[in-house]
Amino acid sequence: MNWYLGNYWYLLLLLILPFLSVLFVRYLRWKSRKKELFAESKFHDGLFEKNTSFLRFFPVLYFLAVLFLIFSIVDLLSGSEKIKSVQKMNNVMFVMDVSNSMNAEDISPDRLTQAKNIIINTIKELKNDKIGIVIFAGEAVSVMPLTTDYGTVETYISDLKTDNITIQGTDFLQAMEITSGKFKNISKGSRKVVLISDGEDNEGNDNAAVRLANKEGITITSVGIGTDEGAPVPVYELGQLEGYKFDRNGETVISKRQTEALKKMAESTGGIYIDGNNMNDAPQRIAQEISKKSSETDTVVNSQNANHYYQYFLGVSIFFFIFIYLFNPKRDFNL
Repeated sequence: MNWYLGNYWYLLLLLILPFLSVLFVRYLRWKSRKKELFAESKFHDGLFEKNTSFLRFFPVLYFLAVLFLIFSIVDLLSGSEKIKSVQKMNNVMFVMDVSNSMNAEDISPDRLTQAKNIIINTIKELKNDKIGIVIFAGEAVSVMPLTTDYGTVETYISDLKTDNITIQGTDFLQAMEITSGKFKNISKGSRKVVLISDGEDNEGNDNAAVRLANKEGITITSVGIGTDEGAPVPVYELGQLEGYKFDRNGETVISKRQTEALKKMAESTGGIYIDGNNMNDAPQRIAQEISKKSSETDTVVNSQNANHYYQYFLGVSIFFFIFIYLFNPKRDFNL
């Protein structure tokens, strides 16, 4: 049987006992001095009532009464019940492409804004799921760990820009390496990724990213942003449009959505590919895919519905106080 204290902080009340002992000793000394002032010692037996040996135990009874009263406040308990509850919860990392090609305006107003709106609208479809954010281009950065603070997540997403990462490209492996590190406390098979990208400027690391995702038990739902016809890539300086990206031959670069790698990564990890151009459909489909395989989290709680024994200590304390009251006619220490 497990024994433990219900209100262990009240053990500090035990400090009252030495305080009462000091007061009691000081009282005895004071009373003795008063007797000496009133008459010499040889006259004490005739002048003062002689205490019986029984009455000399009264201070001990007071001490025990207070001690058991404190024990009743502390409350001794025994036994505890472990209750296991199973809670369904998803752990989702939104991995968003912030390369310069996401500035292309073939999707109104542009691909990056579309990607951010997809994440925000998907979050509104979720409930108690934990979500986080990783952004990537030629390298990857985690900007939000797994959390249920959806308001903060939306704030971070709204502020994301393509110049948050200086190294350009679309390195899926870098993105997956950073993401898998954020899942280290999540069991394999319960790790979900929503990858949002135009797939353009792929570094060719998608096969390595798939191997890493499968090794880490990560399921990828990929979302493609942009059109097959594509659009020029705007170049901004301090928020101002400076022109459009040119290639080495001076020709305007047309960025097109490349879905092959996105589809392969999703299908190879047990996920699906979703067309992110349709805002009315994509968030709902992403949320449905996330909820299909909700991970189960076991929570063990120690129940406090244990046996209480404070009433026994309180009963003993009351018994001592009643005993003192009944057998102490003068209602004092009689010493």
